[in-house]
Amino acid sequence: MANQSGTGTVFNLPNFAGQLYSASPIITPLLNMISAKAVKTENFQFPTGVEYAHENAGQPTISETDSLTAPTAVSYVRIQNSNVTQIFQEKISVSYMAQSNAGRLTGINTAGAQNSADNPLDFQVRRAMEKIARNVEYTFLNGAYQLSDASNVANKTRGLLALTDSAATNLTSNNVAAALTQTNLNAAFKAAYDAGADFTDMVLFCNSAVKQMLSVIYNGQKGVRLPESRTAGGFNLETIETDFGVMHIVIDRFMPADKLLGVDISCVRPVEQDVPGKGNFFLEPLAKNGAAEEYQIFGQIGLDHGPAWKHFQIKGIKVD
Repeated sequence: MANQSGTGTVFNLPNFAGQLYSASPIITPLLNMISAKAVKTENFQFPTGVEYAHENAGQPTISETDSLTAPTAVSYVRIQNSNVTQIFQEKISVSYMAQSNAGRLTGINTAGAQNSADNPLDFQVRRAMEKIARNVEYTFLNGAYQLSDASNVANKTRGLLALTDSAATNLTSNNVAAALTQTNLNAAFKAAYDAGADFTDMVLFCNSAVKQMLSVIYNGQKGVRLPESRTAGGFNLETIETDFGVMHIVIDRFMPADKLLGVDISCVRPVEQDVPGKGNFFLEPLAKNGAAEEYQIFGQIGLDHGPAWKHFQIKGIKVD
């Protein structure tokens, strides 16, 4: 099914009777988890944290004589990391004729049938908002960073996979992808902890293939309780108890199939940038140019992902 560019008319937006379904995924798990924590900004570039580091720990060797002279001062240098908000914008255009022909049905037209979208304009607005939510979810996971330095250069917010890519546990060896095992999972969890992750509220995001792998890996371990019923079977792994903390598992259709992403949700939040007097992700009419209703949806949002070492990624997972 191909969507139409330009104004919706009677002939390119046919009406049908029947239950309405979306053939594309519209569930956005990450966005749903963090949307309530959204903060505002008045600058498209915003800080994601200020970091400092200590020298390696060690045992001091200070004698009484040494203590009579104060040691050399150590000054702790801070660095600031940042991300950006970016624009999400959609236009809706539906002709007067399309709006006034909601009762004209195409396809199977049984007596008493009703249009599954009896208000063509409202239907298009709701679908545009779904598209924006899908794009925000995809961007928060997969977004590549770009800082605008001119009006014709787009800001692009950094997603969690790009953030964690440089420190990822890569299972690829000699360009041959490796299978996911409990051994390399444990290695990734340990590496994340050793890098500073504190597993405050760690969530594992994965696609369907990796989710099934996780269930298979942990299904046979000791302590797993099988269903008492003789008519029930199967196994659905929802959490993993590790030496460093509990991790919850979430399936996200916008995750690449060969990657597993660990996100400390406690330090992740959306950053929204309002237009004064309008808010964010608002619907407004556009100048009329003929017999059609035209609107735009405009919003600016970015991801405050916190420090990279709060999260981790496993990539190069072999997917059959």
